[in-house]
Amino acid sequence: MTTLTLTTRSRSRRSRHLLNIIGGERGGGPRVFRRQQQHYQQQFFSTARGSIPRGREVVIVGGVRLPFAQASTIYADEMAVDLQRLAIKGLIDRTALSKDVIDYVVCGNVIQEVKTSNIAREASINAGLPYHIPSHTVAQACISANAAIATGATAIQAGHADVVIAGGVETFSDVPIRLSRPIRQKLITLPKAMKKGGPFGALKHLLRGLKFQHLVGLETPAIANYTTGEVMGVSSDKLSAKFGVSRHDQDAFTVRSHTLAHQAHDDGFYHEEIIPYHGSRTENGIKGTTTTLDTVGKLKPAFVKPHGTHTAANSSYLTDGAAATLIMSVDKANELGYVPWAYLRDWSFRSCNPWEELLLGPTYCSHEIFQRNQLTMQDIGVFEIHEAFAGQILSNLVAMDSDKFADKNLGGKKVGAVDVEKMNTKGGSLSIGHPFGATGSRLVTTASRRLQQEEQRFALVAACADGGLGHACLLERYDP
Repeated sequence: MTTLTLTTRSRSRRSRHLLNIIGGERGGGPRVFRRQQQHYQQQFFSTARGSIPRGREVVIVGGVRLPFAQASTIYADEMAVDLQRLAIKGLIDRTALSKDVIDYVVCGNVIQEVKTSNIAREASINAGLPYHIPSHTVAQACISANAAIATGATAIQAGHADVVIAGGVETFSDVPIRLSRPIRQKLITLPKAMKKGGPFGALKHLLRGLKFQHLVGLETPAIANYTTGEVMGVSSDKLSAKFGVSRHDQDAFTVRSHTLAHQAHDDGFYHEEIIPYHGSRTENGIKGTTTTLDTVGKLKPAFVKPHGTHTAANSSYLTDGAAATLIMSVDKANELGYVPWAYLRDWSFRSCNPWEELLLGPTYCSHEIFQRNQLTMQDIGVFEIHEAFAGQILSNLVAMDSDKFADKNLGGKKVGAVDVEKMNTKGGSLSIGHPFGATGSRLVTTASRRLQQEEQRFALVAACADGGLGHACLLERYDP
């Protein structure tokens, strides 16, 4: 395994003592642990979420996903609505959830199929949920599932719901491809021409003014940002150059992602998280031991040519997949007999300059989370940060620990150095894949499960998104 070496700062004596007390290194016994947990709730969450009535705190109860797969492979014959249906049904089956207690369903989806524009509703009905359960779909690029979870959490906090299924889906195997705009306009007005001039008049109307390129031209979903006209890979490549992230660092991080994802599958970590598709949990984008510095180092730049640093290997690939997360009010979870994984304590959605900082959202959102909750990097035991590109995530790590960046953009208060040994230890989007609408749900589910398994107190989830958007959320381990 290739080791990625990044500069991190040593824990202070106070933070080491804190970790010992709350169980991070040596533990402190359940009595001390509970006292410390109460202290955290009083000190850190009194201002951030102080208006939430007791019992309305949001908890992560469960989460599943289909195996993420490279586009046009195992899900080539499935519609996105079918994948989301399978994820919702799999979540209900895995958690033994009664359909009668579900209050709402909200799902994220980016490249929408016109037949199922409210994919959450169609997937819910086809998963066998009662007709009276309302649902809607959200789109916020790569953080769509995070937006879905936050939407459900807001409803729970407000007392409008107790049990919400939130998730997301994406397929690149069956994207909407349109005829050229002139052809579409002709076809839309064709019935009127037919009524007025008959078949001959309709044909005359159809052919008038058309050029050859109109007949053969097709419109596929754009991979470039609408406002800037720039592909995300170009934006990330420029960002990496700005923050001094080398090609070697990006390739080493890519190898790390594939190695850890492969190991997590071998260790059975994903057995309870992934629901089988046709009996298999295999994720065909994970290359494991075949991904080495030598193999990825041979690839040519994919976006900025000929001297760019981003390649097909150190960029996330087009992925099909779906995920679903079960969130509840803590009182309802207890009433129904569930033992949650984590509290969803806080979240942030921020936007930044799409020309200069398109993918720096995680830095701004993490800063807001820490400031609002009076936390530092030393308090975080689990990091799950979206890997759109190796260069993007490494640039964010540099920005987070940069005094210069903090002085210019964060009021002089930098986010801090991420402990890479605690980050994405089960792989990430570079290896597992990135179905735009589903990744946020995967991040929250994995982070919540890691909190329980690794006995850590807090998890930070963060992700960038097209348009200069970003998200971060704070999870706290639930203890009965």
